[in-house]
Amino acid sequence: MWRRVVVRLLSGIALVLAVVTVAFVLLQLAPGDPARFWVGPAATQDDLETARRALGLDRPLLTRYLAWVTGFVRGDWGSSLAQHRPVREVLGAALPATLLLSGTSLLVTYLGGIIVGLVQAVKRARPVDTLLTIVTVVVYGLPAYWVALVLVLVFAYAAARLGWPAWLQFPAMGVQSLDADFLSPGARLLDRLEHLALPLVTLGALGVAGTARFVRGAALDVLTLDFVRAARARGISGRRVLTRHVLRNALLPVITLLGLALPALFSGTVFVEVIFAWPGMGRELVGAVAARDYPVVLAATAVFGTLVVTGNLLADLLYAVADPRMRAGREGREGRVRARGGAWGRGAQHEQEGP
Repeated sequence: MWRRVVVRLLSGIALVLAVVTVAFVLLQLAPGDPARFWVGPAATQDDLETARRALGLDRPLLTRYLAWVTGFVRGDWGSSLAQHRPVREVLGAALPATLLLSGTSLLVTYLGGIIVGLVQAVKRARPVDTLLTIVTVVVYGLPAYWVALVLVLVFAYAAARLGWPAWLQFPAMGVQSLDADFLSPGARLLDRLEHLALPLVTLGALGVAGTARFVRGAALDVLTLDFVRAARARGISGRRVLTRHVLRNALLPVITLLGLALPALFSGTVFVEVIFAWPGMGRELVGAVAARDYPVVLAATAVFGTLVVTGNLLADLLYAVADPRMRAGREGREGRVRARGGAWGRGAQHEQEGP
């Protein structure tokens, strides 16, 4: 198992390097001159050339790329061209807000998706399943930015103009109110939750819809397996069968889904942070692209790529913990395909054959 972890770690590092390389080349091809943003629109041509030399933009492309990669590995991320402060300080201030939003949305996505998917599987072909299927399919097909704009229009502006109850009105911008520092700890926490509500619903609703569809299919596959029928025939309660056998088997492919969902989650976070003025890395990244702030764009891209690779590595570790065959070294594509009816199914049969 550890050999697989090392291989995935090395491939993840190579992937991050490839993503950063593509971003570096695209930034060089993009129109606009970073030095112009540094010196201002009223600067002369001499001032512009002096700024280009000071920023190292007059050096060859390969030299600049190697210098940036070397500095990034050493922890020297350079200075922001637009904000005139270290890039590590810029991203360090924005990273906690991004982790808060993405972490809570990931938690809501999987908890809500597993619950909704199991309900659909248990109530298969009933009105509840039909209704939830329609809702999840429609929600999953909606763009994240459109959902965010609708939520702002309804629960921020329309709710205030129409005088809706306070519990139906939510702030549309920022992570806290201007007077949050003067509030009591409990009121400050409530204020943070109110600002988190709309961004979290935007990302969580889309994530729950997609995960629920996946869990429903996986649970329906497990419900048709022989060991589930045998457990029911032996009189094991439906709740025990669902939680001990069906849920455990259905979670194996869902763990794999975690690695696939992270890129979509972080890309959605970028748009949501811009719409809700959430002070995270996504908002800093968009602002840096508009200002041709190359150091911030490259560093933010590398950090986002690292988070995705780390999430995929974590998903592999969780899969190995959940599936004993992975810990024994019998891994690969065949093991993933048969995971739904494998390890936990054998455990259920042993339980049924006991004294």
